[in-house]
Amino acid sequence: MPPAPDLQRIETVTDWLCSLRNRSSKFGLERMLSLAEAAGQPQKALPSIHIAGTNGKGSTAVMLEALYRSNGYRVGLYTSPHIHRLNERIQIDRIPISDATLCKQVRRLYAIAKPAFDAENFPSFFEWITLIAFQYFKEQDIDLAIIETGLGGRLDATNILVPDLSIITSIGKDHTDILGDSLPGIAREKAGILKRGVPALMGEIPKEAEKVITEYASKNDCPLHRLADAFEDRAHPQTNLAGSYQQHNAALAVRATEILAETFPIRGTHALKSIHWPGRWERRSLGTKTIILDATHNAEAGLQLVENLEATIKADGRKPLIITGVLGEERARALLPILSRYARELYLLEPKQPRACSIQTLTQFLTPLSPNKPIASSVQTLFSFGKCHIGNDGDTLVVTGSIYLIAEILNQIDGKKADPIGQDLI
Repeated sequence: MPPAPDLQRIETVTDWLCSLRNRSSKFGLERMLSLAEAAGQPQKALPSIHIAGTNGKGSTAVMLEALYRSNGYRVGLYTSPHIHRLNERIQIDRIPISDATLCKQVRRLYAIAKPAFDAENFPSFFEWITLIAFQYFKEQDIDLAIIETGLGGRLDATNILVPDLSIITSIGKDHTDILGDSLPGIAREKAGILKRGVPALMGEIPKEAEKVITEYASKNDCPLHRLADAFEDRAHPQTNLAGSYQQHNAALAVRATEILAETFPIRGTHALKSIHWPGRWERRSLGTKTIILDATHNAEAGLQLVENLEATIKADGRKPLIITGVLGEERARALLPILSRYARELYLLEPKQPRACSIQTLTQFLTPLSPNKPIASSVQTLFSFGKCHIGNDGDTLVVTGSIYLIAEILNQIDGKKADPIGQDLI
């Protein structure tokens, strides 16, 4: 097994956890189930909501957390990736797990895992973090855990849960190298989180994907609720997060609370108007300029981006400067033609990730509709402590593409040294 460093200090603990990213990176639940058994099955003690989907699962998770917390519940939240620090992934009442507690959890789990696994089958980064979250939530005796899947659903490490409610937010093409390149195939992977006898909620998704999920739920005696049925005669709730798709996510969150009303009753949904979720059409002021940060990484999210860009152009009276960096050619192919249409100036960057598209690759997906030649640049060139070095007074800058690029820019603006975030989904 991988040798353990000094597990007393958060710096060495974080570095060691991140070193596990590419070890034993194969999908399946066998290793996670073995790890959970060795740890005493903490997930079995957790009342929870389990969320999968191509887009919107993080936003829906944060909205649910806010709704329950504002009604007096003690709520655990598990999401990925993080922006600044690893601790952000594991929160209770939106307070990240402390350095001391995270180190303590790692030491405990290492002592359990050391005799149970050899070097060739050692748990991955995401398996470790997931089980630490489950154990922490159990020890803190939370009322409800909101758990976001990392990738897919059926074979995701979080899927050892038997939740109180399962949610599938959306179905679109992403991670096709792992999940398949058809909507029915991707839907089957997401549907894998549905459990016998556990109610499930499905967002408004393409018909061919809906058919797969409906059939899966029926075969597994899973009571399935359709969002469209619940909001046929009423408007989607309002939220402070921009875009009609966020109203869809808000509707999912509200409908989820209605399904669980007997077990976890709430009064009021005012919390939806004060949601904080970094990197999701997040506005910040940089001197006289406005910067909007929005993780848009696939075709479905690209359609949502168009809506927000058009609204921004209408409000400002001119096109924004757009900064982008993308992981994977599939995502670049979907995103770059959109950006070339809506950018007054387009800056191309390479996120510090193994799968980042090169500037040359990004350029080949551009269309002739861009009025100006794209500009190759870097995070360090464009930003420094609280400043942006392009554009004029009053300009709006939109940063879109990979969440990892957004994290780099936020850390550069804020002058923070961030934890590594790499390819962490397995």
